[in-house]
Amino acid sequence: MSSLVTAQHAEELSTGARQLGVALTQTQHDLLLGYLALLIKWNKAYNLTAVRNPDEMVSRHLLDSLSVMPFIENGRWLDVGSGGGMPGIPLAILFPESQVTCLDSNGKKTRFLTQVKLELKLDNLQVIHSRVEEFQPEQAFNGIVSRAFSSMENFTNWTRHLGNSETRWLAMKGVHPADELVALPSDFRLDSEHALTVPGCQGQRHLLILRRTA
Repeated sequence: MSSLVTAQHAEELSTGARQLGVALTQTQHDLLLGYLALLIKWNKAYNLTAVRNPDEMVSRHLLDSLSVMPFIENGRWLDVGSGGGMPGIPLAILFPESQVTCLDSNGKKTRFLTQVKLELKLDNLQVIHSRVEEFQPEQAFNGIVSRAFSSMENFTNWTRHLGNSETRWLAMKGVHPADELVALPSDFRLDSEHALTVPGCQGQRHLLILRRTA
């Protein structure tokens, strides 16, 4: 274990994952802590996340990402506006059979994500440095996820070309965004919504799952 990651971090991750009903293998547990160590190290220079205190990162980054894993299944996934890699990196770690793409327009952040891919040997991870509107993959994604990326109106409008009627769009939000749902484009509908409880996190967390009707 890296000197940046403590036994307390490891215990908090194990306990929190159990409370979320997410079964981690020892390898996945170690990879998540390896990711945390890289996040702590690079954050000092690269300002990857507003959370400066490493002791808050397990709950606010790792466990927050793990909270949506029960709603994810194997396939081709896109994490839009991935930033420091949440939830894309944990998704790649938990679903090694899936192809996960982390996309961000910030070069510093995609350099960090590329380093994570190399150091953790995440062969199922692809890092794309691009604006989402300009990204043209060869085939539609099974799932597109965003965490505090933008309004749901922008999220769906900017990623419409990346999915189809089979795709699920997962928007990770804090307070329930009732006003944003009203502004959804007409070809999107709310499939389901879930209030999430993230161990160690104050404040509300919601997951909204959308589909395209057209």
